[in-house]
Amino acid sequence: MKTFKVPEFYKSPIISKVKQYLRLQDPRKKNVNPAVLDFGPVKYFIARHFGFCYGVENAIEIAFKALDENPGKRIFLLSQMIHNPDVNKDLVERGVQFLQDTHGKAIISPDTLTPDDIVIIPAFGAPLEMLELLAGKGIQTQAYNTTCPFVERVWKKSEQIGSTQHTIIIHGKYDHEETRSTFSRSARHSGGVVVVRDMDEAKKLGDYFLGIKTQHEFEKEFAGKFSNGFQIDTHFNKVGVINQTTMLASETEAIATYFKNLSIQKFGPENINDHFADTHDTLCYATNENQDAAYGLLNTDADLAIVIGGYNSSNTSHLVELCERKFPTYFISSEKEIENNGTIHHFNYHGNEMISTPDFLPKTENLKIVITSGASCPDSLLEKVIMKINGMVGNTKNIDEVLSSIKLFLN
Repeated sequence: MKTFKVPEFYKSPIISKVKQYLRLQDPRKKNVNPAVLDFGPVKYFIARHFGFCYGVENAIEIAFKALDENPGKRIFLLSQMIHNPDVNKDLVERGVQFLQDTHGKAIISPDTLTPDDIVIIPAFGAPLEMLELLAGKGIQTQAYNTTCPFVERVWKKSEQIGSTQHTIIIHGKYDHEETRSTFSRSARHSGGVVVVRDMDEAKKLGDYFLGIKTQHEFEKEFAGKFSNGFQIDTHFNKVGVINQTTMLASETEAIATYFKNLSIQKFGPENINDHFADTHDTLCYATNENQDAAYGLLNTDADLAIVIGGYNSSNTSHLVELCERKFPTYFISSEKEIENNGTIHHFNYHGNEMISTPDFLPKTENLKIVITSGASCPDSLLEKVIMKINGMVGNTKNIDEVLSSIKLFLN
């Protein structure tokens, strides 16, 4: 696989050795068991897969290349390049300006742009309407387009099934940058588009699929989540499911199976190929690997879980969701959320709020912590969290001794 030029300050000597060990132990990526770092009074179970993915490293390389190649020019990011506050902060400190917030609201008017300006397209891609607006102003975006190739693969799939006039059901967060970008393309190349966030919303859509509820009810319940002219009596004759690549993979598969079964119920099993498109290959490999590795963490008997990443990161929130199935789980953006007095400030993605928990580390002589991070989180942040906790626990082993005795967790 291609390697990218990622700034050294995003790397970690400790985490690099852990990843190297895991690759040697499992070169074919068949094992989801975590690595174990035993510091004595505290033991860390490090997920088999975590951190920067291919698409994120590609985006970072292109963004810093844009800065190096265009001294003195105004450089803009369409919106956050990736959902990590440290990476976006680094770019802003180097002079990059955001044109929009994460919801697509203008921060800087596009009317102020000139053909000499540089605009970086984020890893999530951009709606076609925005790309056309930039092109109309003479701005060339292709040189610094950081769109993840796995997102582009979803777009190609949507165009493929849309060419046969299938309605596209997107499993995603309707206001997420990637979903908005996918929606814009799907709307141009298909019979219709509608977005569902989860299985609960998919089942609500199922009532319209089967004609149980009315067009008026549909337009009210799914306002802002469907394409212009969508008609429930015609647009559900042929459907296919694609996803925002950072959603929970198992849920995407469940939603696709749900609509396939509804199609069988409505049109009969003998006609299923005429009414339902198989789109299972739109799932992102990195999202799958990180989620599978989180399942591997659930096999441990750890006391708690720490998940590190941006609070608006979809893929990170799903890692939190998985860890919560077994452990008290703390979703933090960096070691700065951990105070020396034992209080941790962590994000509750269910309620979209910060929570402060005092004395979050259990009083035990053999503390066990599972730890992972989202696809846009630098390895350096994991190292900082580990070292911060070590400092709080005290009397931990020397790091060289620990790294020389990394082992694989065997359940």
